[in-house]
Amino acid sequence: MKNYHDILFPYAYNILGSSEDAKDTIQDILIKYLSIDKSSVENEIGYLVRSVINHAINLKKRRSKITRMNEVWLPEPFSTENTDDSIHKEEILSYSMLVLLEKLTVKERAVFILKEAFDYSHKEIAEVLSFSIENSRKLLSRAKEKVQNTQINENRNTVYDTYPLENYVKVIQSGDLTALENLLSNDIVVAADGGKDIKVVRALTTGITSASKLLIYVYKAFLAGLTIKMKFVNHQPAILFFQNGTLYNCQVFELKGTKIKSIYSIVDPKKLKSFLL
Repeated sequence: MKNYHDILFPYAYNILGSSEDAKDTIQDILIKYLSIDKSSVENEIGYLVRSVINHAINLKKRRSKITRMNEVWLPEPFSTENTDDSIHKEEILSYSMLVLLEKLTVKERAVFILKEAFDYSHKEIAEVLSFSIENSRKLLSRAKEKVQNTQINENRNTVYDTYPLENYVKVIQSGDLTALENLLSNDIVVAADGGKDIKVVRALTTGITSASKLLIYVYKAFLAGLTIKMKFVNHQPAILFFQNGTLYNCQVFELKGTKIKSIYSIVDPKKLKSFLL
């Protein structure tokens, strides 16, 4: 069943934005599958994919009612650098895309992911999600409009230079505000998610001046002295901060050329506990 888990994981994770929820979803479906009469199942993997997708959609709907109460909800980060090669990590969406997909309804998200990430036809999507081909087309059109026609592979296939991050670390350690401002894009966005357990300084910050002041303050107040590692998370460069060997903060970066466009800072312990280095 492990081979099935590895195939099913990207479907569940991309819809849910959570590794833990994706694993639980797959486990639930595989356990149920073992107990049913399989004589009517013509395509085993097709049946499991369809079951996982619909289970994930229902779970995402329930989770969305809770996450809407938060000012910022960030996906659970997934290491795409040293992950077990049996997992189809090329099908894992970029972090920036997962953040963007939070603008969509759950059905819009599912249609968008199946069409753009897995290359399903509208006929196949309609069969999986049990609605009409026309409905699939309408949902995709709405989804693309909401994400402003951003290509799903835009960040996933980008080859990033890690120099901006190395420079960023030196600058925040020095506390040089002007130097930091020079590293940031004019439309910089810094988003932070501490979940229910950690109160962040500010959930959402925009603009070079405000972002620079916040980043230097947060480093001095909470991150100075912690062990730093640079990794790729959801195909994007990231800085990991460790406190006594435990992952304390994961910062995922979106770059525009040599400038930093977005920083997604995850400090929610529940979202970091299953992160694999």
